[in-house]
Amino acid sequence: MPTLVEKVIAKAAGLDRVVPGQLLTAKVDLAFAPDSSGRRWRMYMEAMGARLWDPSKVVFITDHYTPAVDLSTAAILQSVRAFVKDYGVGTFFDMVGISHLVLPEHGLIRPGAFIAGGDSHTPMAGAFGAYAAGYGATDMAVIGATGETWLSVPETIRVDITGAFGPGVTAKDVMLALARRLGMDNAFRAVEYGGDTVDAMGMPERMVLSNMAAELGAETGVCAPDRVTADYLAAVGKPLEDEAAAFAFASDADAQYLSRHHLDAAALEPQVAAPHTPENSGPAGDYSGVKIDQAYIGACVGAKIEDLRMAAAVLEGRRIASGVRLLIAPASQKTLQEATADGTLGILLASGATLLASGCGACAGMGAGILAEGEVCISSTNRNFKGRMGHSEADVYLGSPYTVAAAAAAGSIVDPRAMLAERIR
Repeated sequence: MPTLVEKVIAKAAGLDRVVPGQLLTAKVDLAFAPDSSGRRWRMYMEAMGARLWDPSKVVFITDHYTPAVDLSTAAILQSVRAFVKDYGVGTFFDMVGISHLVLPEHGLIRPGAFIAGGDSHTPMAGAFGAYAAGYGATDMAVIGATGETWLSVPETIRVDITGAFGPGVTAKDVMLALARRLGMDNAFRAVEYGGDTVDAMGMPERMVLSNMAAELGAETGVCAPDRVTADYLAAVGKPLEDEAAAFAFASDADAQYLSRHHLDAAALEPQVAAPHTPENSGPAGDYSGVKIDQAYIGACVGAKIEDLRMAAAVLEGRRIASGVRLLIAPASQKTLQEATADGTLGILLASGATLLASGCGACAGMGAGILAEGEVCISSTNRNFKGRMGHSEADVYLGSPYTVAAAAAAGSIVDPRAMLAERIR
């Protein structure tokens, strides 16, 4: 009767069964570090007199500081590239996109894997039925040297999502609604998503669910591996070796959960989170008329090819409002290539959008697109903490790509469904 999370942790710990609250040591299947974390590995490795435990299981990615915007960020990137070379890091993705999307694009996230990442949104990998948690730079360096970490087995919260989404409603709206309902104080807990809505989702939308478990304060978020998972991995050229074994990581039918919650997808409206926390959310219509200076479509959770297509569905044949900046930062180079090939990028640029480099950028308050004092932004990113995207006196609202694009066209926050309905007619 174990949950998915308990099954994966038991495998990593070499045990038949684990229970919530149990302290144990787990072997890591994949350790990855973005430049923001990896920049510190050399210092710790030298202090420990250590090398990488298994370079083939270590991945480095430059995404937070790319492209360099000043001498400081240039030096950080230079140091990361030197570490990768000097320590023989097995896989290095340099300026090709945000780590959390680049890894699955290359088939590196596998069901049943125990993954440690140097970023708080590492749980995005849980969409594949993996246990994926974020660690600080010190812990990541030790993991890189030993291939192991300790943990307390988390309790699992189950969220059942049922019904079909209406127009303009997405997994992002689910997570903003859940942030309001479950709050952000869920430490030492995992969130498992299921139900017929999740079964019908593609992997990109499932990634939004698992990614934003971080906004609930959870250790990780997971979805059961299934045919959708297998098809995605086959499409990126890394098919599962044993589908039955992979699917077996799903929670048992009689698994024990800390609590269960239900969300009716059919009744869900487009959501917006007001400053300065994702749990400060409500229907987009509640914020109608809030004037914006900037609309930002970016981040691991909000600038996948599916997200850019959502924005294009709103903006086709429209122009952004006078005095508003619409910034588009595709989550990866692959995303940009796809958006260019299918015409999505052309629609966005024709609306007046400005294209930025792939990377974390303004989402993390780095690079182009940060906010000045008093400015108001609506963003497809995952969090809107005070000062997150620039000045501490700027205001950031969160919404889906549909909602962000609609606000860019209107010049203020609106429910995107009216614009989508006009386009359909």
